[in-house]
Amino acid sequence: MKERFSSFVVFAEMRTGSNFLEANLNAFAGITCHGEAFNPHFIGYPNSTHILGVDQATRDAEPGALLRAIRHDPSVMGGFRYFHDHDPRVLDMVLDDPACAKIVLTRNPVESYISWKIAQATGQWKLTDIKARKAAQAVFDPAEFEAHLEALQSFQIKLLNRLQTSGQTAFYVAYEDLQSVDVMNGIAAFLGVPEMLEELDKSLKKQNPSPLSEKVKNYAQMELALGRIDRFDLTRTPNFEPRRGPNVPGYVAGISAPLLFMPMAGGPQQEVNRWLAALDGEKQNALGKKMSQKELRQWKRSKPGHRSFTVLRHPILRAHNVFCHRIMNSDKGSYLQLRRTLMRRYKLPLPEEGQEGGVDLATHRAAFKAFLVFLKGNLAGQTSIRIDPEWASQSEIVRGFGEFTLPDMILREETMAGALNELAADVGYDSAPRVEPSSFHGMHLLEDVYDDEIEALGAEVYQRDYMMFGFGRWR
Repeated sequence: MKERFSSFVVFAEMRTGSNFLEANLNAFAGITCHGEAFNPHFIGYPNSTHILGVDQATRDAEPGALLRAIRHDPSVMGGFRYFHDHDPRVLDMVLDDPACAKIVLTRNPVESYISWKIAQATGQWKLTDIKARKAAQAVFDPAEFEAHLEALQSFQIKLLNRLQTSGQTAFYVAYEDLQSVDVMNGIAAFLGVPEMLEELDKSLKKQNPSPLSEKVKNYAQMELALGRIDRFDLTRTPNFEPRRGPNVPGYVAGISAPLLFMPMAGGPQQEVNRWLAALDGEKQNALGKKMSQKELRQWKRSKPGHRSFTVLRHPILRAHNVFCHRIMNSDKGSYLQLRRTLMRRYKLPLPEEGQEGGVDLATHRAAFKAFLVFLKGNLAGQTSIRIDPEWASQSEIVRGFGEFTLPDMILREETMAGALNELAADVGYDSAPRVEPSSFHGMHLLEDVYDDEIEALGAEVYQRDYMMFGFGRWR
């Protein structure tokens, strides 16, 4: 069968995530993206001298020679990134070729412009670890931005028109979609490459994950210049966490009670499980667990009037509990390897293994503060450490639930006792058991170390949860 495509082009712009996209395309054994192959100032990459045996002088004299070399590489599906200011002679060649797959990468123009300005100021165009990050604020220039926006929009309109009039289609991918391994695998499928990735290449990190209000020195002037219509979502809280699946096997169904508990990792799971089992006078090991999506659908159909719920925990309390259980602790339940990495690479002031029992309050507080600083970079995608479900944003976990089914009640831990009694009454249980108080790990409680500084740090780390769920101060 004839292959649909013989090559591909990624239409993108500076600061749209094209380096990250390329790194993940190159993670497929059957795909090779040759960088900015037709950048007028270099060939492929700033320090490259040739691509597939074609040097820059040859390319400049006859760009078709390099294009043919990429198209006819028998070993892989070859392609390159093309920006609006690259060699214009190449644009017609690829747009007129239906065998050249088109991938269009887009990003909010204000965000790409500010990112570009910061990169100019710092000289840092890529980031592989938060330790090497250089910080700066951008100065918004209204005239410069208008020129930037006009160039981007004109090029996008030209692409769209040419694809429409030639009967072609493109694979459109947004900057926010780049964190999805499913989207990356979808691009490979679009190109006709059957291989699939299990995880993304995380070598490149988000350089500037803060809100625009913190990245722009003259933010008020920028707001005024852009007018009263917020076309660019300026007040959005950035979210760079990978999308999470629904985690259906983790849901817990009542024994007879038509209740479905959708646990929030890092929250009061055992306490709610015991309460749910006690509704029917049983132990929690009798609860329905590890269901497939098919089995959960069958459960729902067999339980008319069923209710589903999850329980939120205050972000700072949740972070402190996972810190005590998984990080400060080096015994049972500890993420021991991660603990060692945090001490070695990220300089967390943790006690040596086996010595955490004698840690005083000041040392505990300093270590927890350092952990919150680490979490800020981790949730922004700036570290090489996984985002564990126990400290992932609760808003992201709830969004993951929604890929299969949303809870019809989202409870708060501090008021869940009364809320669970009402929920039990709604499904016919007039006398519900008492919910046990939540138990916490560690030698020191959060109230022992909590103050305005801890609150400010936690609110900064979990600003999306604070905004989405309306969290206030812990105490």
